[in-house]
Amino acid sequence: QVQLVESGGGLVQAGGSLRLSCAASGTIDSIYVMDWYRQAPGKQRDLVAIIHSGGSTTYADSVKGRFTISRDNGKNTVYLQMNSLKSEDTAVYYCHAQGRLADGKFFNSWGQGTQVTVSS
Repeated sequence: QVQLVESGGGLVQAGGSLRLSCAASGTIDSIYVMDWYRQAPGKQRDLVAIIHSGGSTTYADSVKGRFTISRDNGKNTVYLQMNSLKSEDTAVYYCHAQGRLADGKFFNSWGQGTQVTVSS
């Protein structure tokens, strides 16, 4: 199957920046979409940003103009550059991907999550 491994979370002051990375590994033929979700304590998991294989992107209104999602198709890796961080960005950030395995089967995989804490 497909494993997603996130990195780059941590503690940062308000106004600071962090860059999250998520690398997909396994018997992957192609990845259709990669995205980032986040979940704050006591809240539902919400979509932050999505990027399709062709490069088109969509962002949650709350992060537009501050976050940038990008991907390296050759490395099966997605990034989330987070600037001008606010305390309300504090959450566990999850990487997610959908695509096709080498055997033709569809996959839908999640990472284990990485904590982002923004101090005010």
